Amino acid sequence: MRDLIYTAFMSLDGVVDSPGGGPGEEHRSGGWVVKDIEFLPEAFALKGEELAETTALMFGRRSYEAFAPTWRDSQDHAAYKDLPKYVVSSTISEDALVEGWGQTTILRSTTDVSKVKEGEDGAIFIHGSAELARRLSDARLIDRYNLLVFPVLLGAGKSLFSDADRDRQMLRLRESQGYPNGVVKLLYDVVG
Repeated sequence: MRDLIYTAFMSLDGVVDSPGGGPGEEHRSGGWVVKDIEFLPEAFALKGEELAETTALMFGRRSYEAFAPTWRDSQDHAAYKDLPKYVVSSTISEDALVEGWGQTTILRSTTDVSKVKEGEDGAIFIHGSAELARRLSDARLIDRYNLLVFPVLLGAGKSLFSDADRDRQMLRLRESQGYPNGVVKLLYDVVG
């Protein structure tokens, strides 16, 4: 069984919306990861550590459309180029997929995601894609959360977790570390 891992930059109040800023993210809090918090390379080391474990990437449609054209040509994301990619969307068409960024498969439902997880090909990482993460969490398909929690309260934005009335789900802390700039790394396995 493949692990499905959601990785995110998150504000202390659970917002994962527009952490980097840039085009399409011009709201009042866009860019909160880089605006007011001292950059410490060790606080971001998790992103490099994840790469060793990543065998595929998964995105919702909007995150795919934002990341694919940029990451395809980015030296910082060169290791992702040849990894298999999954786009979970009921609306994206094959001709909307970005050429030259490796094999990309469209999944139309959480049932399709569940079938991909049944394979033996290693961990699948979800970047961005807050709406997809909420849907997969509610369907109990996420196996781990890799979070970098930033010392900021945004008050509004996309939340990592839905407000659906559902049964309790327990998490087990796999690893944690705090950094002098206030960022905290939290890695949780979903256990129930």
